[in-house]
Amino acid sequence: MEQIWVLIWTLLKIVAVVLPLVLTVAYLTYAERRIIGFMQGRMGPNRVGFFGFKAWGLGQPFADVVKLLLKEIVIPDRSSKFLFLLAPVISLGTAFAAWAVVPFSDSLVLADIDAGLVYILAMTSLGVYGVIIAGWASNSKYALLGAMRSAAQIISYELPMGFALVGVLVAAGTLNLKEIVWAQHGGLLHWFWLPLFPLFVIYYISGVAETNRAPFDVAEGESEIVAGFHVEYSGSAFALFFLAEYANMILVSLLTAIMFLGGWLSPFEGIDALQNSWLAQPHVFWLLTKSAIFLFLYLWLRATFPRYRYDQIMRLGWKVFIPITLVWILVVAVMKVFHIGWWFD
Repeated sequence: MEQIWVLIWTLLKIVAVVLPLVLTVAYLTYAERRIIGFMQGRMGPNRVGFFGFKAWGLGQPFADVVKLLLKEIVIPDRSSKFLFLLAPVISLGTAFAAWAVVPFSDSLVLADIDAGLVYILAMTSLGVYGVIIAGWASNSKYALLGAMRSAAQIISYELPMGFALVGVLVAAGTLNLKEIVWAQHGGLLHWFWLPLFPLFVIYYISGVAETNRAPFDVAEGESEIVAGFHVEYSGSAFALFFLAEYANMILVSLLTAIMFLGGWLSPFEGIDALQNSWLAQPHVFWLLTKSAIFLFLYLWLRATFPRYRYDQIMRLGWKVFIPITLVWILVVAVMKVFHIGWWFD
C-alpha cells in the first residue's frame, strides 16, 4: 500500500512540473509574437481572447493547439512509419525528462540526485537522435540534409556547453544542482557569473545554438524553400518538435540562472539594510525572474540578428568557444587551488 502512495505522490509531482511547463511553452509562443511584433512595429496576435480582452490575443496559444490537433498527420509513402512517429516523441521525451532534476528552490525538486549535472547533460544530448531519426525516416533528401546540418550544429555546441559546466563543477565542487546554488550564497558579487564570466556568456550563446534558435536557426532555415529536418511533418507530430524546442529554451534559461546567477538566491543578500526584508530572502520568484530575462534575450536575439552562415556557426563553435572554455577551466582551477578571490575561500 505504501508503494502505491509513493507512486501516486511521484505522479502528482510530475504533473506539477509538466503542466506549468506546457502552459509556459504555450504562452512563450504568444510572448514571442507579441514582443517581436512590438520591436518591429507590428501588432502581433490580437484576435482570440478571453472575457472581453480580445485585443490582447491571450487565447491565441489555445487556438494554435486546437488547429494543430485537428490537422491530419501526413506520413510519406516510402518513409519508415514507426521511426517517423517515434522521432518527435524522442525529442519531446528527452526535453521533458531533463526537468526531473531541476530545483526550483531548496525544497521544490522532483528528484534531488547527486549527479544532477551529469543527468542534465545526458538528457539534452539524447535529443539529437530525434532530429536525426526524423530526417532519415522521412525518406526525403531535403529532410535528411536538414537533419545532418542540425545534428552537426547541436553536437558542435554541446562541447562548449559541457566545458562551461565543467567550470561550474570546478568552482562549486559538486554535481548536485542545489549545492551549486548554495555555493553562490552571499549576494550578487558571490555568484559564479563574475569569476566564470567567459563561460557564462559561452554557455548561454551555445544554448541558443543548441536549441536551433535565431541567429543559429539554419536547421530550420525559415527563409528557404523547405523547413529542414521536419519538412515532412504536420499536425500534432509537427507540434511536438516545437514543444520540445520551447521546453529546451526554458530549460537553458533556467540552468543559466542556476549555474551562474545564484538560482533562487536573492541579489540583495548580504545587504545589511535589507537583511530582515523579504527582498533578501531566497525564493522561487528570483529564479523565475532571472529565467524570464534570459527568455527575453532569446526573443530579442531573434528580432535583431540576421541568420549566420553555416561556416560561421561551425567556426564560432570549434575555433572560438572551445579554446576559450578550455583555457578558462584551467584559470578557474588555479583560482580554486590557490584560493584566489572570495568565491573560492
